[in-house]
Amino acid sequence: MIQVNKLSKVYNVTTVLKIESLEIPKGQSFGLVGNNGAGKTTFFSLLLDLIQPTTGHILNHGIQVNNSESWKPFTASFLDESFLIGYLTPEEYFYFIGDLRGQNKADVDALLTKHEEFFNGEILKNKKYLRDLSKGNQKKVGIIATLIGNPEVVILDEPFANLDPTTVIRLKKIIKELSENPNITILVSSHDLQHTVDVCDRIVVLSKGELVKDMMTSKETLQELELFFAV
Repeated sequence: MIQVNKLSKVYNVTTVLKIESLEIPKGQSFGLVGNNGAGKTTFFSLLLDLIQPTTGHILNHGIQVNNSESWKPFTASFLDESFLIGYLTPEEYFYFIGDLRGQNKADVDALLTKHEEFFNGEILKNKKYLRDLSKGNQKKVGIIATLIGNPEVVILDEPFANLDPTTVIRLKKIIKELSENPNITILVSSHDLQHTVDVCDRIVVLSKGELVKDMMTSKETLQELELFFAV
């Protein structure tokens, strides 16, 4: 479970995030939507201890993320290409992450084989450095790297951006399969309402740093979100 308590982030005099209380149960696929500047990436950055909160805290499985690193072995994320190491090939990067997560080469190879369709022949055995891949292919590498070591918490920021339609469909299949595991909590932020509704059990809307909607996904959710953002 992820618990947020009296969390805020202020830059100079501008409050960019303010969430009084939020709980994400273990095993939930959780979607975070909002316009640019709503606070989605700020929230994920706080959750990953990349920035410090101004007030409050986040607990990940009972561990306060800015006071301990013991949440890291079971948490994986991909926010953007800055998480990659540009001078490595995809294979070198996957094995590097595997080593960090206690996985041997065979373990990593098994995961890569499982997701060959997602790579669409564009990632492996091409002898290209990560920095030379397209944005979409960099994203493919980052997303699959989050699955190495069977993490219990998976955090993906704008995973559908820069992906072609076929890859989006394949990614949604991967996320849905993960969500079927009651031990895996998935957090996805996206500008794309349809994709988020397709893969998430629950959706929270952020606006100007504050939580303004919190709903379980139903047949009416997409229409309700579209009406909200159309105003």
